Amino acid sequence: MRVHHLNCGTMRVPGGDLVCHVLLAESDAGLVLVDTGFGRADLADPATRLGPPRHLLRPVLAPAETAAAQVERLGFRIEDVRHIVVTHFDFDHIGGLADFPHAKVHVTAAEVQGALRPSTAQERRRFRAVQWAHGPDLVEHTPAGERWRGFAAAKELTGIAPGFVLVALPGHTRGHAAVAVDTGSRWLLHCGDAFYHRGTLTGDRVPLGLRLAETGVAFDRAMVRANHARLADLHQRAEPDLTLLSAHDPVIYAALAGSGNTKD
Repeated sequence: MRVHHLNCGTMRVPGGDLVCHVLLAESDAGLVLVDTGFGRADLADPATRLGPPRHLLRPVLAPAETAAAQVERLGFRIEDVRHIVVTHFDFDHIGGLADFPHAKVHVTAAEVQGALRPSTAQERRRFRAVQWAHGPDLVEHTPAGERWRGFAAAKELTGIAPGFVLVALPGHTRGHAAVAVDTGSRWLLHCGDAFYHRGTLTGDRVPLGLRLAETGVAFDRAMVRANHARLADLHQRAEPDLTLLSAHDPVIYAALAGSGNTKD
């Protein structure tokens, strides 16, 4: 399965740029996106769709960075994107949903509960309902009972195609998940916001601003710390057929995207 690595949203935060690392997989069931980054509607009306947090994240909001533009630049049609698997419903991960109205959107049931039926003040402030006001076709999943690479709760997304697994990693949000994609030669584990910076995996220094941001927005800080330890252990095992990536680390993104080469 051919996988393209896309940056669908540069953000100029204090201390350096971040990316919105999106995967575009060419599967037998059509194109599959993992997250979407910012979308065309976000660019047209950032005040409404992104709200005050945009002043902190300072997204560039470049038309060429939208997933829709990059799908078309690769020679595909918008309608070719049949499925979108989202790690969670933060605005920098689902802004492009409206650009692909024909796609089924796969997400954990817990994340739908937290975003669409919030029960905490943090969740009511956090999510931007305008980003799903177009009525996407949500397919809810409850990863449980299956193990994957040591994770206790996972679900193979057979409704899409072989080679897609949704792995429960709550903590950043109520229903946050990682998405594993089998490229044939190795697995890519898109960890979403389960970690922000490569130093979490390697034990190297993580910039203070990112550490504070990660803690400040966490739905459950203890779960976030547990996820960090679990992912660091997985990274240190150095399994040759597994690559971990974060949604926002620009160095990991650059290494996988390569110089002018977008396929895995």
